[in-house]
Amino acid sequence: MGLFDKIFGKKVEEQIEENASADIFKFDLTESEETPDAETVLESESEIVSEPISEIEPESVPEKEIETIEVVAQTADVEVEAELKTEIEPETQKQIEEKYEKSLKKTSKSFGARFNEFLANFRSVDEEFFEDLEDTLIMSDVGVDVATQLTDDLRREVKLQNAKSKDDVKRVIIEKMVNNFGESGLNTQLNLQDGLTVMMFVGVNGVGKTTTIGKLANRYKNEGKKVLLAAADTFRAGARDQLVEWARRSGVDVVVGKENSDPASVVFDAVKRANTEQFDVLLIDTAGRLQNKDNLMKELEKMGKIIKRELPDAPHETLLALDATTGQNAISQAKEFSNVTPLTGIVLTKLDGSAKGGIILTIQQILQIPVKLVGLGEGIQDLEDFDEALFVKGIFQDLI
Repeated sequence: MGLFDKIFGKKVEEQIEENASADIFKFDLTESEETPDAETVLESESEIVSEPISEIEPESVPEKEIETIEVVAQTADVEVEAELKTEIEPETQKQIEEKYEKSLKKTSKSFGARFNEFLANFRSVDEEFFEDLEDTLIMSDVGVDVATQLTDDLRREVKLQNAKSKDDVKRVIIEKMVNNFGESGLNTQLNLQDGLTVMMFVGVNGVGKTTTIGKLANRYKNEGKKVLLAAADTFRAGARDQLVEWARRSGVDVVVGKENSDPASVVFDAVKRANTEQFDVLLIDTAGRLQNKDNLMKELEKMGKIIKRELPDAPHETLLALDATTGQNAISQAKEFSNVTPLTGIVLTKLDGSAKGGIILTIQQILQIPVKLVGLGEGIQDLEDFDEALFVKGIFQDLI
């Protein structure tokens, strides 16, 4: 049984009413434009500039940094923990399904409008029909390569199934697209370990990388895991403070370093502390200076060596954050970053604000990189594991 039959085996029930409940937390934490690369870095890995919060001496860091660390140290405050426990409840499967449906409405409407317009001009299944279909797929952000492949497959499938009416052709098109998507065979589950799990996040500035880390930290904290963050983006103004604020809101610890310091030293101290104090999850934020790939490559290589020195099989995940609203530009970023460092998965952010969710089809089919997390809203609980069936159902809800 194909993915299409599993999802659409029976007529889809009336759309569930949009969840009108307000988000518990809404933060304006848009990442600022990145600053020019700093030339001054520490050459020796032994020069540790980021130290565990509990061990930092006041005279070892600037006054501003001491203030930031004091804020983080207060995250265990009883009032903060009580607020998190009383206001954030575990989501039910129905709530997750509703969130997918609601977040994919823009993509589905855009997708559906184009296909319905295409089918409205349906006359006969000829070469012009397939050329128009390919153009429609490309405009739906599935990408040129995927559009060409799907159109070729559909030429054969339409003839094989002897589809002649508009409804028959529509069904064959959707069925083929859904089943092709379901045959990727990619593992979309996060690679969590029994001991310490190390996840490194990469991506250009402004895509929601740091916000994703904050939301994931909150999820794991609510699951009872001991979480540590590492602010290894030491070049972008405000990046450290932004991660510190997310750590405060989630009630987790964070390792920080001086601005413009060697990011590898932050990673060194974070891994050391995570091992020594038996943390369950270490989430590492990195710089997004893709325009200077040589420096970025050296930084990531150095971080990787430091991590592997302590944990030979780590990092267990290297996740690329992509902004869904950028459409095909996100594919270009994925290609560039995959040339810089091996990627284990994609985090697709801002899916709720985009009509370009079709890029997931291209990411998984062409790049062969699994989408593992999706951002479905601004709230602290609006980061979800990628669910292939819920995504397909959501994206085609205006066509079925």
